[in-house]
Amino acid sequence: MAQSGFSQEHPNLILTKQGVKDIKSQLGNIPLFDATLAQVKAKVDAQIKIGIEVPVPKDMAGGYTHERHKLNYITMQEAGVLYQILGDETYAIYVRDMLMAYAELYPGLPRHPQERSYARGKLFWQCLNDSNWLVYTAQAYDCIYDYLSKKEVKHLEKKLFRPMADFLSIDTPQFFNRIHNHSTWGNVAVGMIALVMDDDKLIDRALYGIKDLKLDAGKDNDGGDIFVKGQKAGFLANLEQPFSPDGYYTEGAYYQRYAMYPFMIFAEALHNVKPETKPFEYKDGVLLKGVDALLNLTDKDGEFFALNDSQKGMSYFTESLVSAVDIAYYYGSKDASLLSIAKEQGRVQLDQTGLAVAVAVRDGKEKPFVKKSKLLRDGSKGDEGAIGILRSTKNDTYTLVMKNAAQGLSHGHYDKLSFSLFHEGHEMLQDYGLARFVNIEQKNGGGYLKENKTWAKQTIAHNTIIQDETSQFNGDYETGSKHHSDMYVFDVENPDIQIVSAKEKNAYPGTLLQRTMVMLNHEDFEQPVVLDLMQVNSEAKHQFDLPFYYFGQIISTNFDYKKYETLSPLGKAFGYQHLWKEGQGSSAKGDASLTWRHDSVFYTITTTTSDDDKLIFGRIGAHDPEYNLRPDPVFMVRKNTDNALFASVIETHGTYSTVSELAKNAFSSVKKLTVLKSSVDYSAVEINMENGDAFVFIMANSNDSKTEKHTLTVGDKTYSWTGVYSFSKQ
Repeated sequence: MAQSGFSQEHPNLILTKQGVKDIKSQLGNIPLFDATLAQVKAKVDAQIKIGIEVPVPKDMAGGYTHERHKLNYITMQEAGVLYQILGDETYAIYVRDMLMAYAELYPGLPRHPQERSYARGKLFWQCLNDSNWLVYTAQAYDCIYDYLSKKEVKHLEKKLFRPMADFLSIDTPQFFNRIHNHSTWGNVAVGMIALVMDDDKLIDRALYGIKDLKLDAGKDNDGGDIFVKGQKAGFLANLEQPFSPDGYYTEGAYYQRYAMYPFMIFAEALHNVKPETKPFEYKDGVLLKGVDALLNLTDKDGEFFALNDSQKGMSYFTESLVSAVDIAYYYGSKDASLLSIAKEQGRVQLDQTGLAVAVAVRDGKEKPFVKKSKLLRDGSKGDEGAIGILRSTKNDTYTLVMKNAAQGLSHGHYDKLSFSLFHEGHEMLQDYGLARFVNIEQKNGGGYLKENKTWAKQTIAHNTIIQDETSQFNGDYETGSKHHSDMYVFDVENPDIQIVSAKEKNAYPGTLLQRTMVMLNHEDFEQPVVLDLMQVNSEAKHQFDLPFYYFGQIISTNFDYKKYETLSPLGKAFGYQHLWKEGQGSSAKGDASLTWRHDSVFYTITTTTSDDDKLIFGRIGAHDPEYNLRPDPVFMVRKNTDNALFASVIETHGTYSTVSELAKNAFSSVKKLTVLKSSVDYSAVEINMENGDAFVFIMANSNDSKTEKHTLTVGDKTYSWTGVYSFSKQ
């Protein structure tokens, strides 16, 4: 077993000798690469002027020592690249001296003084960030390896790199030996430094985990399982289990984005140093599929959908996706549509993958990346539900995302059959996302707030059904992790009638939930509309709540309501304690409509009701003494029943100009919405329009065959059709 990198040539991880040669031959003639290089050089030069600072760790995320060590590893990585490309020893000296300072500090460091993490680091409050440090620093070390003397190499490896690799793995197995994005970073950190040091033992540990390790069952800080009986560990296991065959990562887009950097950067390093591992071919090329899946999990502006724990606003403009896109282009099929994303990003990775992208962009080879309606299966075998994405083909302004997936590990939410809806890249009906102020030290040290568990993860925080004011699976992680929703239909063959439908039978024992969502394009509607059919069939009567989290100001309703002068929480637990009850109404008309305006656009929900239904206006923020939650509004339909169809039509219509002060098409085009049939077998509604037209939509809930013939009689009318659904003009 080799124990040092003296027999290897360096750099060989991300940058390679040939890659550096190719880059130098093109410098000054590759605008995207040249611009990125200039930006990086300016940042690094500024840090070199400041000098080397390696403080004793003490702060949480967002604090001085945390941010200083983070800036150090980023700057070291960039300085190493600059040394290779520009040949200026100033950068090698800076990295060497910084590493020597860390080699002096590290041996005497205890675990971090902040005792918040289940896996405390040394440089940072959690091992996750220590792993970030080592992933980046290993690249810097590789870049200046040949500049160092053998004595310096031995010193750094003895005092810093080997102890850190052992600390992240052997000394902290609850962090290293599990299936989680944390462990992926840990595996890659150990693997990257192992490749530089040419240490086969460490490489094996990175790829396959710590052998014959028995961990006591425990929980991480998010309530996730640390040890699951029979689970594998290591990089390859983290590549195998969380990814579906479609490239969807079960923790959701926000954490897939975070994990893609170590996944892709280590795959590139393995390809360069140990090509026999064939990382980009593993699991039928799942890493390359993962990049495609991530790009499709974005709205019109490139921001990721808020699935599970997600900070809104994160987009494919983040550095991890710059690397992922470049690597996927280079090691994949040279997909020209990826070039359009890279051009949007405006920068590239400073290696041979970024060079290839920059050259192709310079030569005008890019093609548009077209986001289409797509089903992304969940589960390692693709059999644990899915994320259904419907996109309007009429004017590319509407995107509906329906979550019918698995729990999503410890970052998962109790939100089966939930959805969010986007118009022109903005949330029309929202998913709350996470309750956390990332890297803002004043808010719980930048970590997750307690409201993430008491609010954001709870079912009521999402646009889906809640039974008896209790979260799905009783809010129990172990129970939720055993189950997933089942896809029923995903049909986008007809661009004017796109359907996603799924069933959930385990969230509430004795209750079958089926939600069918249809994106309709028709000349009677100014814009595409969404028909939402939530079918509830239960063995006993329950209280069912269906919330819609909208943005903007209420314009009008077609029902009477009372707005309360004194606010009280809507409930006592499962997130209800965080909702103020602002008002309540009812409708004896058979339906209820709510119109609101957000920015310059009008939106309307028309939903079917019975006389006893309650229509509730609420707002997030109760029992929130530190203002940790956003005070967003909600409109909720409440039914007490055992069998019912919550049917709604969601419209976008008209505009308002604050300059001319004129409103255009401010009224809904739907006159009435009526339930024709509600059962386990069929859901049917009639939509009557203000212009006199009428439409009937029928969904066969128990037979998804495209060739099955159906006949349904409602009153004095009989409807006959072939296939899972019927949409007809009356």
